[in-house]
Amino acid sequence: MEFLLAYGSDDESDGAPSPSPFCSNGGDSNRALKNEVSDMLPPPPLDLLQPPNYIDYSSLTQGSRIRNFPHVEGIYALHIYIPVHIPATTRKQMVLTMKKLSSIVPRLYAVDSDFALIELCKDDSKLEKVLLSREFHISLGRTVGIKVDQIDSIVTMLRTKLHSQRQYWIEFDKWETFANDDCTRSFLSLEVTGTGLQEITQQINAVTEVYKLHGLPEFYKDPRPHISLLWGPGDIRYNLKQAVLQIDKPRNGAGSSQGHGFKCKFSGIVCKVGKKSYDICKI
Repeated sequence: MEFLLAYGSDDESDGAPSPSPFCSNGGDSNRALKNEVSDMLPPPPLDLLQPPNYIDYSSLTQGSRIRNFPHVEGIYALHIYIPVHIPATTRKQMVLTMKKLSSIVPRLYAVDSDFALIELCKDDSKLEKVLLSREFHISLGRTVGIKVDQIDSIVTMLRTKLHSQRQYWIEFDKWETFANDDCTRSFLSLEVTGTGLQEITQQINAVTEVYKLHGLPEFYKDPRPHISLLWGPGDIRYNLKQAVLQIDKPRNGAGSSQGHGFKCKFSGIVCKVGKKSYDICKI
């Protein structure tokens, strides 16, 4: 990499000037020498300036979201969840489904990263890395705002109630659509309806008890554990359901995951407060 040192930087001119080893008065002679060297050297190859798996995120259109609650000084967002990663073999299959979906339903975005699905679908590797290789979440409680003096108490109680968890399988076996409370966003998700549902429901109940003790809103009465992959503005649940039916029609899917579902092992529970994460239990 020594030859990269030969390429000068415009930033060098921002600091104090350094004396030239070729002439005492610097000035025009230095500038002439620099120009002469610059003319002799070709521009550096881009491959040397970008890592092998480089993705140009600036080329991806982003959507805009509205916060669930307004930002208030001293109030931090609380989110309790099970981390989930989609297996590599399943990601390959999902790429095709996502591409078909983008051609049927416009204005869909990757959950959390907010990059437009239609832009991601122009490059299969980009689609897989940005949308499908990220960490997904099974929420065990509502995302709510808490005060700083509640953090230690909530984390301690969660660890006490959930420390003895054992490993189990979770199966995501059904495509489903959801909307947030005010129906300003809709989500395409993979739901857990069988394997793992009982264990997750028990964990949700434990989190709900901690929420109650801290005066926080309870989770939904009939929880439906899931991970969300895409979101769109407004209440477009019907459009998303029809799109899934259309995609699965050749396989007589009737809304099921049709081979795009997957299994993973429960690996632990995370409590995120603001930007800080706490391990509640870890397998």
